[in-house]
Amino acid sequence: MRRLRACLGAAAAVSLAAVGTTALVAGNASGATTALSNRWYAAAPYLMPLDNDPPDAGAIMDATGLKAFQLAFILAPDGGGCSPTWGGTAAVSSDTAVQSVVNTIRAKGGDVSVSIGGYGGTKLGQACSDPASTAAAYQQVITKYGLHAIDFDLEEPEYENTAAIRNEIGAAKILQQNNPGLYVSVTTAGTADGTGWFGKQMLLEAKSQGFTPNNFSIMPFDGGFNGAASQTSALTNFNAILQSTFGWDQATAYAHEGFSGMNGRSDTGEYFSQADFQTVLDYATSHDMDRFTFWSLNRDRQCTPADNGGRTSGTCSSVAQNAWDFAKYSVKFAGVTPPTGTPTPTPPNTACKTAWSSTAVYTAGNEVSYDKHNWKAKWWTQNEAPGASEWGPWQDEGAC
Repeated sequence: MRRLRACLGAAAAVSLAAVGTTALVAGNASGATTALSNRWYAAAPYLMPLDNDPPDAGAIMDATGLKAFQLAFILAPDGGGCSPTWGGTAAVSSDTAVQSVVNTIRAKGGDVSVSIGGYGGTKLGQACSDPASTAAAYQQVITKYGLHAIDFDLEEPEYENTAAIRNEIGAAKILQQNNPGLYVSVTTAGTADGTGWFGKQMLLEAKSQGFTPNNFSIMPFDGGFNGAASQTSALTNFNAILQSTFGWDQATAYAHEGFSGMNGRSDTGEYFSQADFQTVLDYATSHDMDRFTFWSLNRDRQCTPADNGGRTSGTCSSVAQNAWDFAKYSVKFAGVTPPTGTPTPTPPNTACKTAWSSTAVYTAGNEVSYDKHNWKAKWWTQNEAPGASEWGPWQDEGAC
């Protein structure tokens, strides 16, 4: 789940790339030499490659025709420092597990973007001293995986920190300059009015630095939303914010606007069905929006709310569906017809971990079971029961 889920010369603003054009071509250690069209990076759904019972990316590609994945999340180390890690615990420099996932996807003709930030953990914009050092940390990720696309997921609590957002936006601008053709998306919180005060401040920071990504995307969920109509209304309002902030006309604003949804049950108990996704997809394509994505492929499998004790799961959607139903809307946005047929669902891992103990000390990454759910520690904790607080130290990994 999203919430249970981190000075060089001036850069030229990036123009919206036409559908079908390719981003930068770069030889690198990962073996990537060609890029997909920007439309594919704009359609890439989020995938946690190391957490939340990661599904087989190759199987999703075979079942849906999907080619691009948004891998999440790059954070600062839990122990401190300005170097990139997966989830705060797995150093990018020594990674082989995510690299294996990337290699599998590329071997089947696909590619990945990498998302930095998210809701939990310490972000590099918070840990690094300035935009240049922040950019240097992210450049390690780009170089390691030979990236053609990157996503800045700037949301609570980081986007309430003006210095951190200055570092993130400045880093994005530096990366854009130093990696010609790099597809850059910026994802932030959505509200009924489009985005909130901190989201608007982030846009103003981008304007002040002269930074224009391929798109600014909002996440219209977890804010009292009720189906597709409330989401398309938020997208309309966000378009007006982009117009007023950057002086764009309506069409230009839509060409730099994106949608990032949540499939099934949201963190706050909202529900978004396949029909809702279709409605928003129709809105996005009819308005020539630049991006349509969702959180997450780990959740694009069926379970019922009862299976999760009424909680939102990181490994299934809590709505009736076939496996990878929501991924097919990303494929449609990319302009490809999904394969026909119903794939066999990949069931989430249901084995229970060792039971939680009130006397034990847990550190980030430790896993336990409690109340018929598996949980993963986000930071050091002792005698804090999993699920006792929505914002507590435990990440719900689903029923067991």
